[in-house]
Amino acid sequence: MSSSGLITQNFKFMTNDNKQQKLSDSTEPAIAYSTCYAQPLFTRIWEMPNKNTFDINCIKKLIYKYYKDEYKSVDPFANKNRIAKITNDLDPEMGTDYCMDALDFLKQFDDNSMDFVLYDPPYSPRQVSECYKKMGRTVNMQTTQSSFWGNLKKEISRITKPDGIVISFGWNTNGIGKTKNFEILEILTVAHGGQHNDTLCTVERKARLLF
Repeated sequence: MSSSGLITQNFKFMTNDNKQQKLSDSTEPAIAYSTCYAQPLFTRIWEMPNKNTFDINCIKKLIYKYYKDEYKSVDPFANKNRIAKITNDLDPEMGTDYCMDALDFLKQFDDNSMDFVLYDPPYSPRQVSECYKKMGRTVNMQTTQSSFWGNLKKEISRITKPDGIVISFGWNTNGIGKTKNFEILEILTVAHGGQHNDTLCTVERKARLLF
């Protein structure tokens, strides 16, 4: 095994025929299980694109697979959605419970106070810029750099209870992250065809600390 955790084979002194036989006979996985999450569920589905993420049928099903009515839940970028108990959106026309910058909204909540968080932010610096300009907000380095998403994830990590669920949406599957003690349960890739980017949905659970 290499220092990176990859299973390797020493082919240096093998003939071409022996190399091929070695590969075909091997039952070793390409990557050692210890380097992976606990084998999360991966699914890929095709659906028509929709500007309201949660109106995409397979995404709605994914949310309700993990959501429970008794959960204390929050959505900092709710748009018109009312799945979470406490909703927020920067646009006052959305009629959410709060109309605040998402980071300020999340900072209101106590540590370990939420069972369930939906996290569907703007997916790119361009989308952040468009959103802020539409609302007459200032667009600067703080709103278009990676710290925009990093600061939101810190707050989501802080307010989520141990064993709490966070579902993140975007163009990557980084989620809240292992460094913040989250483990991936499921990843759904929603393909939209043509030149549309896939929507990637990452379901994570906040692990309990052992000490």
